[in-house]
Amino acid sequence: MKIALTSMVVAVAGLATIANAQTGSPAPAASAPVASAPARTDIYHVHFAKAALGKAAESGDSYRKQAPDAPMPGHYLVLRHQNGDSWDYCAIEHLGTKMTVDASRPAPPPAQVALGDWHTDTICSGPPWAQFAKEMGLDDASKTSASAYIVSMYRPAPGQREELDKFLSQAPDRASDSSSGNIVLQHMEGAAWTFVKLTRNNNWNDFAKDEIASIAEMKKTDVGWYKLRNLVSFHTDTLCDRMVP
Repeated sequence: MKIALTSMVVAVAGLATIANAQTGSPAPAASAPVASAPARTDIYHVHFAKAALGKAAESGDSYRKQAPDAPMPGHYLVLRHQNGDSWDYCAIEHLGTKMTVDASRPAPPPAQVALGDWHTDTICSGPPWAQFAKEMGLDDASKTSASAYIVSMYRPAPGQREELDKFLSQAPDRASDSSSGNIVLQHMEGAAWTFVKLTRNNNWNDFAKDEIASIAEMKKTDVGWYKLRNLVSFHTDTLCDRMVP
């Protein structure tokens, strides 16, 4: 399916400048390793959509096929809401290291438009596709169809953008986190969030174990759940299953 981008003129050089400016300064010297913001070399299109009333199944089917003129065929992930925010589908497409927007691109047909209630489109910077695919279990999709995913949106508190990026990008605490993959995408143009984090567990049992373990971690008020609330002005978490591939 061709996902319609919002009307905009994107200057690739300008976006690259923004991405470089937002990556963050080098981590300060310390006796212990300090997490730093990851390198983001590639461009992704993140599309959140709410199906029209009574059209959830048809709307979902419309996302099962990537557009025939996609710049990176096969570099495509679609997640379906199970519990959390108000959207129904999240489609993420890798666009490579550059992108263009054609003003003469035709509008979607009315029948397709009628399937949706609302949607947002955001251009993001992220890691190379090989890393994204490995973390999200797409490099061998036949073995990861039972994975559980969490899609989290974040806006930093004033002055905390760099610290939030580091916090989201740090390695999982294996005492309470058995996740198999984590990716953080950074907003460049589009919706009102700054970061989207995608987390994958191999299966739903692992996800449940992590939720139970996280309750025990609530005794630590300087890390994890409590620390996040010092860094964000807004965030949502949505539990999903994978629809494509």
